[in-house]
Amino acid sequence: MASNNRPSKAERTSAAREQARLLHEQQAAAAKRKSLLVKIGVVLAVVLVIGLIAMIILQNSRGEVAESGPAPKGGNEYGGITLVSDTEVAPTSGVTVDWAALGEVPEGEQETKPRGVAAAEKGQPAQVVIYVDANCVHCAEFESAYAEQLKTWVAAKDITLEYRNVAYLDRNSSTNYSSRGANAFACVADAAPASYLPFAEAVFAHHSQGEMSNKELADLAKANGADVSGCIEDGTFRPFVKFTDTASRIDAIPGTPSVWVQGKVWDAAADEDFAAWAQKLIDDNK
Repeated sequence: MASNNRPSKAERTSAAREQARLLHEQQAAAAKRKSLLVKIGVVLAVVLVIGLIAMIILQNSRGEVAESGPAPKGGNEYGGITLVSDTEVAPTSGVTVDWAALGEVPEGEQETKPRGVAAAEKGQPAQVVIYVDANCVHCAEFESAYAEQLKTWVAAKDITLEYRNVAYLDRNSSTNYSSRGANAFACVADAAPASYLPFAEAVFAHHSQGEMSNKELADLAKANGADVSGCIEDGTFRPFVKFTDTASRIDAIPGTPSVWVQGKVWDAAADEDFAAWAQKLIDDNK
């Protein structure tokens, strides 16, 4: 007779209970893992949010500019940096500016001559004032076309050459390149006036290659004879830059480059060669 291997009722009940116990343990373990993953996800999300907030706060703090600050050597109360030769800036010192005191930029078009722009007296070097933006392609084109002529005039002391470095194009830059470039110009003027024109020419020659970091600006300055890495990194003259930019907006400077010679503005749209136009005014003042 064949043996009966069928589990008894008690055995079947015990096996069912064991399966139920194992299933319960598996479900409990799965639930625990899910809970742990949720907690980890929440923690990571909180860390990410905190990191983003910290980054925003840091960026905002870096973007803050003191209301007042010193002008560089050669800097004036109008926000300009004046060269009296190709290696010397105007003998100014102790000038401080306060951009917050300038007031609000008026709405609508203004028809005013920029502050500090006037014809020099007869027999004195003619006054040339140029508004430029480090990130401006038309400024780069202007420098490419006329940098050597400007250098020749100022070296001969036929003119004083005043640059007003604005930051109109910061709105198109995630790194505030216009402001950083303008600060770098001021740093070079303050530390090594003889390097100003070569450095400015080099910055605009670099335009087609894109924006530069502070280190790249400092390296370019050093290559042109000015060791100003600390000044560039610290943004020493950012208040002066903001003063120049704010004053130019109040004075309704239409764009860059904008050029005045002997109190008269050059109309680039008239398609008149700048060098020829300016030479007449310079000669008339001799």
